[in-house]
Amino acid sequence: MSPETHVTVLGLGPMGQAMVRTFLAHGIHTTVWNRTASRAEPLVAEGAHRAESVEEALSASGLVILSLTDYQAMYDILDGAELAGRMIVNLSSDTPHRSREAADWLAERGARLLVGGVMVPAPLVGTDAAYVFYSGPRDLFETREPVLRLLGKPDYRGTDPALAQLFYQAQLDIFLTSLSAYLHATALLASAGVTAEEFRPYAADNFDTLSSYLAEAAQAIDRGHYPGDKASVAMMGATADHILGASRDAGIDLALPGAVKEHYDRARASGRAKEGWASLFEVIKKSA
Repeated sequence: MSPETHVTVLGLGPMGQAMVRTFLAHGIHTTVWNRTASRAEPLVAEGAHRAESVEEALSASGLVILSLTDYQAMYDILDGAELAGRMIVNLSSDTPHRSREAADWLAERGARLLVGGVMVPAPLVGTDAAYVFYSGPRDLFETREPVLRLLGKPDYRGTDPALAQLFYQAQLDIFLTSLSAYLHATALLASAGVTAEEFRPYAADNFDTLSSYLAEAAQAIDRGHYPGDKASVAMMGATADHILGASRDAGIDLALPGAVKEHYDRARASGRAKEGWASLFEVIKKSA
């Protein structure tokens, strides 16, 4: 059976299950394996083939997709298995450094690694909203792109195995930090009896507006020039001071506003008070 019509998926958490169902919906013969074998039962009922062992799963297809907790789980599952000639697409989350280590580990065993990062939750896998970062051998990506495209729009970032995880983690950095900021702001208002629902439309408007700041900021960062005529570090830093003070008065957690204030404090201390707020990039990119 050709690799374009047959894949193996190892790991059947919510994301792995969504991938399997997407493949099945497109007529891809899909072999599955999971350490907790019972997770495969609903998928088998829908047409997937359950392998009784990792070895059977690996031998069923030339393309093996991993959807695991992290890269350590890959080592736990694949260590000792025959991997020569296998094409591994690891769509698990981990650090970029771990991705490079995994590529070397697999290469030592005769296998090749394509690293991926799926940028949507499980329910959106296979929809028009889905996209997936990839990095690793270009020929491996190009050969398998037609079947990988079923999961979401492929975005190939280069041959360095770390790049897909760098883009993936960078996007999640924005995502997680923004959600924490929303929860913190909601807690700030809740200290005065304002409900989350009352605040919600204001927060939504704020989120919708934030993207308008990015084009000018990106240009300033890439040029290393930060005009401060619109929103200087001094002005924005004063706001950061006030947010921390308001949070302290409200008796809520200070970690997030404290971290933001610390960025502005470092920027001011390094002589950037009159520069634009995007100059915080210069202190953020260096360890404190």
